[in-house]
Amino acid sequence: MKTFKMLSVEVVQDEGVLPFPLYDGIIINQENSHRLWVLELFIDEKYKDIMEQWKVEKKVLTARVVISYPGNEPASFIVAVEDWRQIGDRISVLMKGRLKRARSKYAEHLLEELLEEGFEGDELLEQFETGMWDRPKLRRDQIPPED
Repeated sequence: MKTFKMLSVEVVQDEGVLPFPLYDGIIINQENSHRLWVLELFIDEKYKDIMEQWKVEKKVLTARVVISYPGNEPASFIVAVEDWRQIGDRISVLMKGRLKRARSKYAEHLLEELLEEGFEGDELLEQFETGMWDRPKLRRDQIPPED
């Protein structure tokens, strides 16, 4: 087994992505014949209703996880919520699933947005390098605000 620090996690939905700000998180590659991964998120209790719903529905989710270093491209996983537990005013959520092999093409999408914004030359390069390090949310991934 190999254990990694989880820096961020978001769940992809039809209307965009739903980020879960982490207080802490780990991800474990079980290195077994089933190629299973375990994700443990320590998050605010305000997310317990959606976690319970996903658990009861046995909903299959696509989670994008940044592992180990902020500059790493998010890895995509197909997961389900196995369980969650209340710990004070936070919850610990256990998800299990498999690594999705497809690349997210974050770099290509970031570059496309920067070009659409009119950046070019050295300024384009600088914005691209900054974006690859900071990993801002792309317009294509934003969930529209609720009315």
